[in-house]
Amino acid sequence: MAGTGYNEHWAPGDQILWRYRGNVPPPRDGDGNGDGTAGRVPGPVHICRPVTVVQDTDELLAVWVAPGTECVKPVLTDGTDVHDEPLATRYTAPRTTARSPWLGNGVLKLARPGEPWSIWLFWESGWQFRSWYVNLEEPRTRWAGGIDSEDHFLDISVYPDRSWIWRDEDEFAQAQRVGLLAPGTARRVREAGLAAVEVIRDWGTPFRDGWEHWRPDPGWRVPALPDDWDRTPTHMAS
Repeated sequence: MAGTGYNEHWAPGDQILWRYRGNVPPPRDGDGNGDGTAGRVPGPVHICRPVTVVQDTDELLAVWVAPGTECVKPVLTDGTDVHDEPLATRYTAPRTTARSPWLGNGVLKLARPGEPWSIWLFWESGWQFRSWYVNLEEPRTRWAGGIDSEDHFLDISVYPDRSWIWRDEDEFAQAQRVGLLAPGTARRVREAGLAAVEVIRDWGTPFRDGWEHWRPDPGWRVPALPDDWDRTPTHMAS
């Protein structure tokens, strides 16, 4: 696997952390190309989900978020859910983090190394498959305890009849207005979304691979959220 840091594969049944760092504005003086990445310090971890590894190869990482898993999510400092805040102040109101169980049914997450998205599978009760969700994000970095990324706001829902729709375009636009996404980054995210749409139209991997028929091992226990869920990795790799 590419990278100079952690590059071992996890075994099925291993428990790791799937984390997202908070979005932070790029440096004020920019980097000359509008991308907003040069000199940018990654934000602190604000989303953490303990997951069980389903498969980990050079081509694919698949993990399971079990129902009831204790996770970490961002909330406003008064405890209000972020999505209850009006869009105009959703990304400027002071935030903190809170522990919260994963509600509803579990989620299977699929990620290919280097791709700027991960794909999540959702089921209704009784394992009735509902949809795929393309979460546009920074390509994940691996470390001994899991993977880290940064959410890019824009998403796509994909349905069994192969139809699809954009999601959260309003949040994507607002993140640009308040400076969380530099113009170059926003262009890169939109291009990634269009590339994902081409995969959907071609019904490429993983949509054609039958993951909707997958089921978790009944012997797996629900992973615990460690106290040091926000620890800084010592070695990371793409």
